[in-house]
Amino acid sequence: MLENDKFSSNAVIKVIGVGGAGGNAINTMIEQGLSGVEFIAANTDVQALASNLAPIKIQLGRELTKGLGAGANPEVGRDAALEDKAIIQEVLSGADMVFVTAGTGGGTGTGAAPIIAQVARELGALTVGVVTKPFSFEGKRRKVHSEQGIQSLKSCVDTLITIPNQRLLSIAPPQMSMLDGFKLA
Repeated sequence: MLENDKFSSNAVIKVIGVGGAGGNAINTMIEQGLSGVEFIAANTDVQALASNLAPIKIQLGRELTKGLGAGANPEVGRDAALEDKAIIQEVLSGADMVFVTAGTGGGTGTGAAPIIAQVARELGALTVGVVTKPFSFEGKRRKVHSEQGIQSLKSCVDTLITIPNQRLLSIAPPQMSMLDGFKLA
């Protein structure tokens, strides 16, 4: 057996979906039958967390947000992740590689993803960010928040993959509904 084969068969890979879009990504991966990874959902919105399929769930900012989400405010998302940094460390410990997936432009994904990625790197895991950028129709404020969040995340990951939601529109079937478009994102 090659050394790389040995590593790949024994590597502990964790995928953490942060916020609403990150949670949707986790659900899609689970529904598609992706295996060999540990799925984790992290959100400030307790209702979204309750309906997530991930076996491990972290309610971020229980005291700060009271389970009601970050209100599209990245600072609230950031502070919520800082409130629960010890839990994040516990859940991510032992990982060789961590994928942090989130949508940027809102509150939890934009603000909490950099904190979670930083924790993963501090634990010694190869850390990959996979984030989406907002659709153009979501407005300037979300775009600005997205750009700021991506800049924050860049310094906390080994690799960052950004996916513009607008690009998804060009490959989606013309009859796709808005709701299905957000699920695809």
